[in-house]
Amino acid sequence: MKVGVTLPQFRDSADEALDAARRAEELGIDGVFVFDHLWPMGQPGRPALSSGPLLGALAAVTSTIHLGTLVARIGLVPDDVLIEVLCGVDSLSGGRLVAGIGTGDSLSREENDAYGIPFEAADIRRARLVTVATAVAATGIPVWIGGGRPEMVALARTTGAAVNVWQVGADRVAPLAAAGVDVTWGGPVGDTVEAATATLSEVAAVGATWAVCAWPDSLEVVAEAAAAVR
Repeated sequence: MKVGVTLPQFRDSADEALDAARRAEELGIDGVFVFDHLWPMGQPGRPALSSGPLLGALAAVTSTIHLGTLVARIGLVPDDVLIEVLCGVDSLSGGRLVAGIGTGDSLSREENDAYGIPFEAADIRRARLVTVATAVAATGIPVWIGGGRPEMVALARTTGAAVNVWQVGADRVAPLAAAGVDVTWGGPVGDTVEAATATLSEVAAVGATWAVCAWPDSLEVVAEAAAAVR
């Protein structure tokens, strides 16, 4: 199982995220991931670095670590633009992108409304996701579909993508993996090596192929825990 981390993205400056990515690469962590929110969830007064430009900067300051979106949200930009951004980052990074793609949900609607971006019906967003995921996957970029709901799992099967589940227990990962779905997991793993090792071991044991740790207090803790479960 590969192990990644989300980056400190809700800042006025990219410096902390770039430094963290460099350090994660030095420690042997497999990937760094960025969100696609216009502000931290439920905190509209705080800043958020745009994922596309941040990924481009990350490609420039790293050389081996995977770079990923968790997840790029359908509808914030036109589909053709999103496809070009993802393919462009993959090219800039020498083929290191993991393209997590999602439709958003009611929790993210407020962001769309605040910026005058239409929040389309779920079936329309899912159809657009298939278009983007299919185009991106055709270039050889690994694609993850965000969300473990049955309709999202079905879309992942249709497009040959992995499914990414967020903040769920190993009991939610196990049946998907047992059914032959490529499952990736994300969420907090704890602040100590013992806690992080236990969490990562649980999701590895039930078949997750990646675990993405929500921005940790210590990259060293994640690196040590990752080494213990490999």
